Amino acid sequence: MTLRYHEIAEARHRILNPLTEAKLDLLGGICGLAPGRRVLDLACGKGEMLSRWARAHGVAGLGVDISEVFLAAARARAAELDVAGQVTFEQADAAAWAAERAGGTPFDVVSCIGATWIGGGLGGTLGLMRPLVADDGLLLVGEIYWAEDTVPAEAHEALGIGPEDCATLAGTLDRFQEAGCELIEMTLADGDSWDRYAAAQWHTTSDWLRDHPDAEDAAEIRSLLTSSRRAHLAYQRRYLGWGVFVLRP
Repeated sequence: MTLRYHEIAEARHRILNPLTEAKLDLLGGICGLAPGRRVLDLACGKGEMLSRWARAHGVAGLGVDISEVFLAAARARAAELDVAGQVTFEQADAAAWAAERAGGTPFDVVSCIGATWIGGGLGGTLGLMRPLVADDGLLLVGEIYWAEDTVPAEAHEALGIGPEDCATLAGTLDRFQEAGCELIEMTLADGDSWDRYAAAQWHTTSDWLRDHPDAEDAAEIRSLLTSSRRAHLAYQRRYLGWGVFVLRP
């Protein structure tokens, strides 16, 4: 149901995380992208990053995602930006796909933005990504972090995130180092970008419920909307940070 909810709630989103378009473009510059470079995005969602970077920098991109709903939007967006010949999208479980392709032709940039659940957490996901990147390449990982040192138990419960599921920013640095990666750059979400990402989901989901009052899963979708809205306002925007971290393996 989590995937189903996000397919509904993010139907109007192009970027499926609290990253702004400006920061997405900034990341392309940080990575030093140029024509001929190859970018792999695991759990790529609607592929906005790959399509924008293909148009702006001339890179070739490959996106892998489990949701055919999101991939249909990704292919449409690539066509809209006239980069369908530069980017391709595959429907697959990203972790299984990465494990099968380890040892193949490496990519210049390998990313997993906001989906480190594919590897069971940050360390496991970096373990999936490292065999896919060139020796002189970069890893991009989008990850949550605790914005305060002390987080109340009710926040953990409401957000569904345990105390050890993520760390503070300094603790996240430690986790990168433990995984054999050097943090060289980052760009972080702020309160406004968190709000725009979350609140737009409420609007879209509310519209869907008005249009589909008799849907079999309407009650469950409404419950998820109610709980996610309260969790964001009460806890997420205060205690949970989010950022994209640029790593050198």
